[in-house]
Amino acid sequence: MARMVSGRGGELAVAALAGYGIGEVFTPAGEHVPAIHDAARAARMRVVEVRHEQTAVFAAEAVATLLRRPGLAVLGAGPGVTNAVSAITAAHFNAAPVVVLAGRAPAWRWGTGSLPALDHVAIVDSVTNSAATCTEVGNIGADVHAAVVAALTPHRGPAFLDLPMDVVFCTGETQLPAPTLPPPVEPDPAAVARAGALLAAAERPVIIAGSDVYSSDAVAALRECAETWRVPVFTTGLARGALPGDHPLAFRCCKRAALARADLVAVLGTAPDLRLGGGTDARLIHVVDAPPAAGVPAGDDGMLWVAGDLRLVLSGMADHRGVRADHADWIELLRVAEDTARAQEAGHLADDREPIRATRLYAELRRALTDDAIIVGDGGDVVTAAARHLDPGRPGSWLDGGRYGNGGAGLGYALGAALACPDRPVCGLLGDGAAAGSVLEVESLVRHHLPVVLVVGNNGSFGTAGLRGADDRTPGLRLEKVVAALGGAGETVATARQLAPALHRAFESRVPYLLNVLIEPRTDPV
Repeated sequence: MARMVSGRGGELAVAALAGYGIGEVFTPAGEHVPAIHDAARAARMRVVEVRHEQTAVFAAEAVATLLRRPGLAVLGAGPGVTNAVSAITAAHFNAAPVVVLAGRAPAWRWGTGSLPALDHVAIVDSVTNSAATCTEVGNIGADVHAAVVAALTPHRGPAFLDLPMDVVFCTGETQLPAPTLPPPVEPDPAAVARAGALLAAAERPVIIAGSDVYSSDAVAALRECAETWRVPVFTTGLARGALPGDHPLAFRCCKRAALARADLVAVLGTAPDLRLGGGTDARLIHVVDAPPAAGVPAGDDGMLWVAGDLRLVLSGMADHRGVRADHADWIELLRVAEDTARAQEAGHLADDREPIRATRLYAELRRALTDDAIIVGDGGDVVTAAARHLDPGRPGSWLDGGRYGNGGAGLGYALGAALACPDRPVCGLLGDGAAAGSVLEVESLVRHHLPVVLVVGNNGSFGTAGLRGADDRTPGLRLEKVVAALGGAGETVATARQLAPALHRAFESRVPYLLNVLIEPRTDPV
């Protein structure tokens, strides 16, 4: 039930967020928004000050995705917003329900040289679910409520709200709508039935499940669907670990071979992009949590779109009754390919040559990481290869830049993950470029007592998908010394035999700890 409240604008904005489970606000210092900071502290929210605006939004995204509820970032005006545009865009690509509240020059000073008078809404409009300016104190309740609902509405994503200084600092009253969660999108029963029939009748089907399966709390429905129709499953992003690594339908190493021979690929909760390994000639089913922005017809010769709550879609597909192909030979064929690939992988993982092979690092990480560990990836080839070799123990355990591929997100993701899940170890796996560009944010980890372990694959060069940068970087940068100077700890690891004891020290340290692992100059492509 709606109710009237009075107070300063910052207090009203925080009051409008009550009921959505938000327990923290990520923010840098800024003169436009201390009224929100004060109100958050008074409401017993944890105010997490960080060094850079993009870190605030990345951390809010990590909280939002891991806990499946809104994350909150509060930014200053002008450069405070533009510094965060890449992070807001990452949340857009990753469908993370991040609410961004930003300061703004007072309306009565607009056009008179007030600093900084910038139209933020025009800048972020294309990468948010909603972008608006609150024009008066009495509108705060409705405007904040609308932003939260927009962020949570499938397809989820960031929502942006400007709060001018003459709104956020002034006293007034506003009506607070009752907290509201958007209803699930009901799928078209005919489309669900057709998808179920296609999956059941296909001779060589494959499922590729992505982050939205986790974000939509559809992991159990995915497993039900796969087991009902005996379909091989590959997972990406937050869905990794949805099926245990030893599950007979879980595959990781033979995706290219599977896609090359599949006659049907069901892409669930992610985009049919580069994760299809360069493409496939198979028929495609694309299951999304909301209708696509540009409607794509589900014709006989095109992709079949099924839009709706993923739990309802997948359960409905599993309920299909009709023709059912026997996939035993197909599963066995892929299991042979998977076992062969893993046997080849084992040789790379055991490689003790110097300089350290990247795959050798992943072998030791496999032993050091517990099943509940959260892995944060930030970088190019180092992280791409890690995704091939590391098996998260459960869903909701792998965070990376996703389709947007924003380098430098790792520190923010790690910070947010450590706050969201304080009982779980957090390990950031970074390339040296990503680490060097964001390592000063370790000071925020130190200040907030977050014992994140950062493992840097330091090859002293830039490389993504085999491409070279304009210039190689300085080899052997002593990044751990920067972390130590900021109040953390760390060490350089130069040989394979040093990896295991160094990882043990890092996880036992209970402080932000950076392992500067000097790996071969070019990342191992396997």
